[in-house]
Amino acid sequence: MKISVIIPTLNAAPVIVSLLNGILNQTVKPDEIIVVDSESNDETVLLSQAYPLTRIIAIKRADFDHGGTRDMAFHASIGDVVLFFSQDVIIRDDCYIETLVQAALHDGVACAFGRQIARKDAPLYEKYTRAFNYPEQSNLRSANDIPRLGIKAFFFSDVCSAYRRDAYLAVGGFDYPVPTNEDMLIAAKFLHAGYQIAYCAEAVVVHSHNYSLRQEFERNYKIGFVIRKYQRLLDCGSANTDGVRYVRFVLRKLLSGVALLQCFKFCLLCVAKFCGFKLGESAAPKNGDEFFDKAYRSGRND
Repeated sequence: MKISVIIPTLNAAPVIVSLLNGILNQTVKPDEIIVVDSESNDETVLLSQAYPLTRIIAIKRADFDHGGTRDMAFHASIGDVVLFFSQDVIIRDDCYIETLVQAALHDGVACAFGRQIARKDAPLYEKYTRAFNYPEQSNLRSANDIPRLGIKAFFFSDVCSAYRRDAYLAVGGFDYPVPTNEDMLIAAKFLHAGYQIAYCAEAVVVHSHNYSLRQEFERNYKIGFVIRKYQRLLDCGSANTDGVRYVRFVLRKLLSGVALLQCFKFCLLCVAKFCGFKLGESAAPKNGDEFFDKAYRSGRND
């Protein structure tokens, strides 16, 4: 069995060495590492080339697409299991690849993703966000869980993920062009096609954000756009329901620690998220039926 690693990069010089060292120090090493670089202005490519197993695919920055770029790199890879990383993750231990690949290879599983914990210097609300989205318990999800979990059934992250090549090709791969959430969309395709998704809490990376109000607005504008555009594929209840659960969870944690200033900033960020999401929804064309139908035509249960 061959294992490929794919890392999209842009000006990753401050972080790429740590990630590549973490990958090459694993108990199970990949057969190749593909760095897809979008015209970095720093030493990302030079640093990456110094590592064994690394191959560089250079693309124009304007051509980067969350779905299309990853799909191109996937088809350029050789792995029976293909792992994706964001450039700024820190792999916490040397068993990450072994653990995540084992989870992806369970019968009926199409893909697996790992647990993300926040950086030590992350704001409290970001640490609680990671705790909400990435619990300590592993789980398997199937289409039978959609009525219970709603849109959360499709939650998946290419920050640290692994795909079985046969399952990926069976459902047609990532859709593109998409401005974000290529991982959620293919997760939905997998579930509708009869596969399972594995969340592997034992495979841990350190990864978090400290977004500004504007960044949260712009990010959630894209999320709202994608969810409305592909509303038929994701038709399992309102995304707002899970959003309310998330806000309550984080606020309860912040208030229990009397972190009033962070509570205030978190509320402002939630307003920015909500406004961006709603504007993105209103801007999206309602033409997701073709994508939804494709998931069924390409599914293994046809």
